[in-house]
Amino acid sequence: MTSIVPAEAVSSRAPDRAAHGPSGTARTLPAPLAPRARLLPSLAAVYRAQLSRARVARIPLLFVATFQSVGIMILMRGVVDGGSEARAVVAGSSVLVVAFVALNLLAQYFGQLRAGGGLDHYATLPVPPASVVLGAAGAYASFTVPGTLVTAVTGSVLFQLPMTHLWVLVAVIPLAGAALAGLGAALGLLAPRQELATLLGQLGMSAALLLGVLPADRMPEPVGWARDLLPSTYGVEALARSFDARPDWTAITLDLGVCSAVGVLSLAVATWAYRRAAVR
Repeated sequence: MTSIVPAEAVSSRAPDRAAHGPSGTARTLPAPLAPRARLLPSLAAVYRAQLSRARVARIPLLFVATFQSVGIMILMRGVVDGGSEARAVVAGSSVLVVAFVALNLLAQYFGQLRAGGGLDHYATLPVPPASVVLGAAGAYASFTVPGTLVTAVTGSVLFQLPMTHLWVLVAVIPLAGAALAGLGAALGLLAPRQELATLLGQLGMSAALLLGVLPADRMPEPVGWARDLLPSTYGVEALARSFDARPDWTAITLDLGVCSAVGVLSLAVATWAYRRAAVR
């Protein structure tokens, strides 16, 4: 005789079969995935990790960057007496410290990370790609603060420039650092080989040296066009204007605004480059 099983009984047995499988053996159900970490907490975590990791290795290089910039100002002191040229030399040498760390060293770091498979570690973490790029860029840019301050104060004393408005560095360092760090990260992530990433970082720092430290009015016009394309130029111009007796705050704000826009764009390109490199 055929027995009729109620539908309620069938539905109550279905989860039991799903849990034990068709043969009745126990089967482990997959655990639900944890929610993806939010941007700001993961950014803070990556920043602290990068800061503690690079503290010992990067501090000697920071001394090298500061010594290099101070040495350039001492050499230029024999050629430049004062005026707008002295302001350009001091501002360019100060921002050069940012370029050495944020552009050059960050390009080498991401190039090494990509070549050694370190991106695979970050790809397994439940953090947004932007937090990895921003955290590393912020940590490297933070190392530039002491050297930039020392260079700016030393240059002001050397060329007898007023230090009344040196607080402009509070805006110049993070904005120029963001623009150069984004560029450095993008170069390191897009370079097909680690050696090429190192070369591009060195070339970028050399461009910041030649186009940022040398007075703009002594450059040929085509070189001036290349200077306008360099992200750090606008930070240099903003800092140089702050040495005037009556600074043009409208021009300084405009320079910082351009530097900020370039920083957002370069960090966005670096984030895209990270996603592109992480999936390969």
